[in-house]
Amino acid sequence: MPGKIETFDTTLRDGTQGEGVNLSLEDKLRIAQRLDQFGINFIEGGWPGSNPKDIGFFQRAREMTFTQAKICAFGSTRHARNAVEDDPNVRALIEAETPACSIFGKTWDMHVTNALRVSLDDNLAMIRDTIRFLKDNGRILIYDAEHFFDGYKNNPDYAMQTVTAAQEAGADVIVFCDTNGGTLPHEVGAIVREMKSKLTCKLGIHTHNDAGCGVANTLAAVLEGCEHVQGTFNGFGERCGNADLSSVIPNLMLKMGCDVISPEQLKQLSGLSMFISELANVPQKRNQPFVGLSAFAHKGGIHVSAVQRDSKTYEHIDPSLVGNRQRILISELSGQSNIKHILKNMGLELDEGSPVAKVVLQKVKELENAGYFFEAAEASLELLIRKELGQIKPHFELINYRVLVDQHSAGDLWSEATVRVKVDGEAYFMAGDGDGPVNALDNALRKALDARYPQLGRVRLTDFKVRIIDTGQGTAAKTRVLIESTDGENEWITIGVSENIIEASWEALADSIEYKLLLDERG
Repeated sequence: MPGKIETFDTTLRDGTQGEGVNLSLEDKLRIAQRLDQFGINFIEGGWPGSNPKDIGFFQRAREMTFTQAKICAFGSTRHARNAVEDDPNVRALIEAETPACSIFGKTWDMHVTNALRVSLDDNLAMIRDTIRFLKDNGRILIYDAEHFFDGYKNNPDYAMQTVTAAQEAGADVIVFCDTNGGTLPHEVGAIVREMKSKLTCKLGIHTHNDAGCGVANTLAAVLEGCEHVQGTFNGFGERCGNADLSSVIPNLMLKMGCDVISPEQLKQLSGLSMFISELANVPQKRNQPFVGLSAFAHKGGIHVSAVQRDSKTYEHIDPSLVGNRQRILISELSGQSNIKHILKNMGLELDEGSPVAKVVLQKVKELENAGYFFEAAEASLELLIRKELGQIKPHFELINYRVLVDQHSAGDLWSEATVRVKVDGEAYFMAGDGDGPVNALDNALRKALDARYPQLGRVRLTDFKVRIIDTGQGTAAKTRVLIESTDGENEWITIGVSENIIEASWEALADSIEYKLLLDERG
């Protein structure tokens, strides 16, 4: 097993082929900068001949400074009818002016004859010509042997000829690609082991996750000698996605002892994963290994009691190593250990035998039975606990609100809300409009409080989720609303539950404002 592993990120190219993943040019540039800071060795920016966005990326990237990563342009071997120097896709790789290029070529004979419709010998010539031309133009050349494992299993002699041609032409790295994602780890290990005995250049691995083995296949390849790993953050990619680098990298470092990035850079992992999810507008999976919000979350009372004594009882690593944190959840499954842990994090130490934990736990269980879900709304949970303990009083009191939705003859919808609240005995009234009734209610509430709490001007809602709890009740069903808010420095989630969606939204909005004011009081 190699000690030093080279990392190749293709989030900006292969990752954007995933359903629902879309990055602007500015998004791609910002992610590239973060990947460089994280210590990635190669950043594949896109296919410069395919679309204006990728052309713009390489133009802008040339003006930026990358201290650890090399920007890589992606393309294919020349077209069978073109001389390599005249092939437009190959010319686009040269014009991108990147220090590295990655090109893919056909390994599977079926693809050569059925997809490319060329002879097997012509395909070998296309591989040799393209690699030599790009090497002669000073590029680091990473050759992606597309469909390598399927091709090898179907015709091992020809698959071997393709990668031998790439090596003889001067490829710096030959990457074995499980393009269809259906190979299993034991197959990957055996085939890479065979290739390691026959090839002398650096070997790499690129896997997809169609059989749920993307990460496992990558690790199996490293065990057999691959020194270069490719993948995407959060597993973005076509169909079921690519090998997830946010799992591959910590497994290589913490489980297999490989040298990948520095321990300090590894602590950026959870933040980087979340950053990429936010820019891609794809919610991060809560149960994503290492970096997910639930990766080190504990709910059952017995588990909580154990991890409080020794976190290794139910955690496979120290979450701080990857920039994550332990979370103790509160639900109907919780025990008093959960409540005591939450109180401790709030700076409250209970005396032995204190009934407070039991009282709070009973309240939480009653509310969760009514449809609340405090695992996802820690801000509302803290407000609930502090109110039960008599530690805080509301900063404002609702007198009444009214929400109007008006549809004009042209079909446009218009929403207006009026809110009357009382602060220290003084009434404040304000109206606000918005894109919808909740937005209007939010605007009216903050306007009403602006004179007393001008800092609320920095608060904005970043997400709004609605869930029908008891679907069998039809339009009378109970609704759960989760609202995510930020003031630019902190983020928090609050909850409301009611048969009326506006009432549930108000409850979550009011908690959001209360929590912001609580944060400000703490300083």
